[in-house]
Amino acid sequence: MSVRLGLRRQSLFLPHLRAYSPLAQKELDPQLNGYPQLPGISRQSLPAKGWWDIQMRRNPGDTMHEREEMYSMWGPDIPHVAPATALRHFAIAVSGFVAFGLLCNYVLVPERPAIPRQFPYDGLVKELGGMEANKVSISSLIRSNTCNPIPSVSHAPLTGQCRELRRG
Repeated sequence: MSVRLGLRRQSLFLPHLRAYSPLAQKELDPQLNGYPQLPGISRQSLPAKGWWDIQMRRNPGDTMHEREEMYSMWGPDIPHVAPATALRHFAIAVSGFVAFGLLCNYVLVPERPAIPRQFPYDGLVKELGGMEANKVSISSLIRSNTCNPIPSVSHAPLTGQCRELRRG
């Protein structure tokens, strides 16, 4: 009875991999053509001492990884902080800067010493001729600027219009 319980406990804790499972079969890369598939471990994570070439952390005769440029000492650095933790720290720093900016903008800015200027009749709209009269039309700009062109700016398409205005 105890033998059966022991076997059951082991079968519960050991993962069951079926023959067709992708984890059970490790496919060989056909492009390597018999070259050994080495684990993807960066040389930066290996101990610093105990190598013939201390800088590159290699011994003579070591098989180079197929992606040596990625896993060598000159490859990208291994992050010392997990990406999720780094993202959390970055979010905390950004929220701190935003909170400081909001504090400066809304709390530390004093009130105006005077009230803003107010005009009667909806801000002098009637006195200035209404909203349509205040809008600048393109034809008024062309008439005022084509006959007196600025010398530093090229007015090639407007020179013909200026001649027509002078004639007419």
